Amino acid sequence: MAASAVLGLSGCTGPGSPKPSSRPTSTTPAVADQRAAAELAAMTLEQRIASMLMLHAPGTDPGTLRAFVERYRPGGFIIMGDNVPDLAGLPAVTSALSPDPTMPLLIGIDQEGGDVRRIDEDVFAAADTLKSQPPAASEEAFRQRAVMLAGAGCTVNFGIVADETADPSSFIYDRALGTTPDASAERVAAAVRGERGAVLSTLKHFPGHGQAPGDSHSTVPTTAIGAADWAATDALPFVAGIDAGAEVVMFGHLVYSAVDAAPATLSAAWHDRLRNDLGFTGVTITDDMLMLQHTGLPEYQNPSENAIRAVAAGSTMLLYVLGADPSSTGVDPAVLVADIAAAVRSGRIPESTVADAAHRLLRVRLGLPSLRPMSR
Repeated sequence: MAASAVLGLSGCTGPGSPKPSSRPTSTTPAVADQRAAAELAAMTLEQRIASMLMLHAPGTDPGTLRAFVERYRPGGFIIMGDNVPDLAGLPAVTSALSPDPTMPLLIGIDQEGGDVRRIDEDVFAAADTLKSQPPAASEEAFRQRAVMLAGAGCTVNFGIVADETADPSSFIYDRALGTTPDASAERVAAAVRGERGAVLSTLKHFPGHGQAPGDSHSTVPTTAIGAADWAATDALPFVAGIDAGAEVVMFGHLVYSAVDAAPATLSAAWHDRLRNDLGFTGVTITDDMLMLQHTGLPEYQNPSENAIRAVAAGSTMLLYVLGADPSSTGVDPAVLVADIAAAVRSGRIPESTVADAAHRLLRVRLGLPSLRPMSR
């Protein structure tokens, strides 16, 4: 479902939720499309590329964070634990991140619940227990979680793990909503329904972490299963989530060697499969691009080359969880933008690829005001 068509459901937040951060008046899809086209036409190539970045900077000072986004002009910002003073104080942080409230940034957060959460006040059920409960429990838990996030000013939850595995020793086991493809699919779809209208739902980690052993924070997990086996197993939760209306799919740094030797984040084959075979029309985003560098593998030590490959593969948005000193990781957002722009001008990346991604993001961002916290 396009973000501009997300249901505008109003209501009050539950006990303990912060006062919802203010949002501008809702924009109709037709008006959003018209403005997105006009904004795109006025943007330079570099501005379009910058809008494809979701960045992070540590800290809770609103002025410092606003200066960061004004400097780099990304299309999104990811909230990490170091941005959260507490639940009540988070709206002051998130409201500072959109200098132009009529063109809000995508404010993302990893809020799966359980061990993976940035807001400690999240007491709602997570995958470790939801996988053994009926799908309705997943819908309710993610509905409550989405209310909390929307009230705090977050608009994208990277919270629905669509991976599936029955192996308790797997890195992703405790975070997966099911131990079989069908069980995971039912709970993923329920979680998307629960979040609907409050935040944009993200399915991760495409094409599926369950079959690819290893932790992608420190290695590139690899599996030899083929496309047909994937379509009958790991694909099913993603299909269910897309059919339920998920607006975002996060790509994992995962290699399915029978499909492509490159990680899915850098693979045109996997982006084509998501778009053409699964029919996904929303936003795709990489997992943190720094994770590729953290593998230590020589082929992923050039951050600009990684970024160029991700854009060329079809990524709508690139995620970077930067520290207080981005140069300590060898990543400067301004350099990334310049190097991607050079790749466009040299013909390595079609200009239409960047234009399409920037336009898609503009439409989604203009649709954000239609999101409203739902009552419990």
